[in-house]
Amino acid sequence: MTTNDKYLEGKVAFITGGNRGIGLETARELGRLGAIVVIGTRNRTKGEEVKGELLTEGIQAEVLTLDITSTDDRRGAYAYFDQHYGKLDMLINNAGVQLEIEHLAPMNNTTAISSEVLRQTFDANFFAQVELTQLLLPLLRKAPAARIVNLSSILGSLTLQADPASPIYDLKLLAYNASKAAVNSFTIQLAHELRETPIKVNSAHPGWVKTELGGKYADTDVTDGARTSVRLATLPADGPTGKFIHLDTELPW
Repeated sequence: MTTNDKYLEGKVAFITGGNRGIGLETARELGRLGAIVVIGTRNRTKGEEVKGELLTEGIQAEVLTLDITSTDDRRGAYAYFDQHYGKLDMLINNAGVQLEIEHLAPMNNTTAISSEVLRQTFDANFFAQVELTQLLLPLLRKAPAARIVNLSSILGSLTLQADPASPIYDLKLLAYNASKAAVNSFTIQLAHELRETPIKVNSAHPGWVKTELGGKYADTDVTDGARTSVRLATLPADGPTGKFIHLDTELPW
C-alpha cells in the first residue's frame, strides 16, 4: 500500500461490535485506508487486545466501551467523539445478536418463541441502533460527507422470505429476521430524511459469514464478509443511498 492508497486519512470511523468477526475486519480495512477506527465493544479487555493487533499493523485504532443497549454507553460515545474529534465521518452499526437457534435447528419456531427473546433481539438489533444513530447524527452532520452503514441480513428481505422459490424461503427466524427487516425500514426512512444532505445511509448484507453469529455452516470468510460494509462506508458522492446492498448487487426489500 502506498501513501496515495490512504485516502481516508483524517476521517473517523466508529464500528460497533468491532472487536471480532465482521466488525473487526471492517475496522482493519478502513484503517488500512487511513481512517482512525474506533472499536465499540462490551468487552474492554478484548477490545484492547485487538487494538494492539491493529496498532502493530500501522492502523490508528482506539477502543470505546459500548454495550449498545446501554443508554449511558451511547451517551458516552457521543461525548467521546464530540470531545476528541468534533465530528464523525463513518458510523457502521455492526453490533447485533441472534438468540433463537444454534447450528440451524430448528429453522422455524414462530409459534413458540418467547417474548423475552423477541424483546432482547429488537433491543440490540433495532432500538439501540436507531437511538445511537439519532444521538450521533449531529456529529455526522459536521463531517463533510458522512456515511451510515446499517448491518442487515438477506434474511430481513420480506420479498425473498415470501417467495417459495428463493434460497432463504425456509430460513424462518422470527426475531432475527423481523429485526433486520426493521433495520431496513430504518435505512429507507433515514435516507429519505437526509436526502438533501451529503450523508448516505445504506443497509448491508455481508453474506453468510463464518463468525460466532453466523455459525459453523457459513460459507464466507470475514475478509469477504466485511467488503460490503467497507464499500458502503467509502461511497463516492454519486454513490447510492437508501439501498439494500451486497457487494455490487442491490437486494430486494
